[in-house]
Amino acid sequence: MQRTAIVTGGTRGLGYATSLALHGEGYRVAAVYHGNDAAAEKFHDETSIPVYKWDVADFEACKTGIARVEADLGAVDILVNNAGITRDVTLHHMSLPQWQEVIQTNLGSLFNMCRGVIEGMRTRKFGRIVNISSINGQKGQIGQTNYAATKSGILGFTKALALESAHHGITVNAVAPGYCDTDMVAAVPPEVLKTIIAAIPAGRLGRPEDVARMVAFLTRDENDFITGATFALNGGQYML
Repeated sequence: MQRTAIVTGGTRGLGYATSLALHGEGYRVAAVYHGNDAAAEKFHDETSIPVYKWDVADFEACKTGIARVEADLGAVDILVNNAGITRDVTLHHMSLPQWQEVIQTNLGSLFNMCRGVIEGMRTRKFGRIVNISSINGQKGQIGQTNYAATKSGILGFTKALALESAHHGITVNAVAPGYCDTDMVAAVPPEVLKTIIAAIPAGRLGRPEDVARMVAFLTRDENDFITGATFALNGGQYML
């Protein structure tokens, strides 16, 4: 049986690698994006994976978008909540929009997307949901009260939904990457990046493929006894 997967933020960075990895598993993959049309077009040209544009912070847009994916590719069996943004600034300088934008995109999107697929997964008695958190949701980071709050919130969301869903054949897990070689990290000043890498015992940034392999593993049919777990992929930088 060929399964259908949605990857939010699926055309760049970790999402690009994850969409490609799930495609390699034999799934029908829908890569969702919001803002960067040029990157989405490039992604589609390079992978032939279909792309869909909507704002995951918008509940109605998610409802409409999921229905479109299901009409095109079939019922959604796998959901990877990867979309995320940063609006970094210390709290005493943070504006309400900087707080709300990050909360709605990074955390609100989990409700929007999961709510749109969970009933179908429960009916079919199968589902795989993987939520992308962050090392900074586990340990915090200066200038990221908004981002860290969302990435920490993802972990609680994951555990609660896993408890609700286990009897319905649905697993819900989180992956918490450390600093990875993506556009987001590339924007960090070189002197700061050098300090970050020096603090990683593995001696390098993570690669998007490192995260994608873990996500693909968690989506497989046979991995039905792994749920409510958080997998830290950070090169040993932060150990719980």
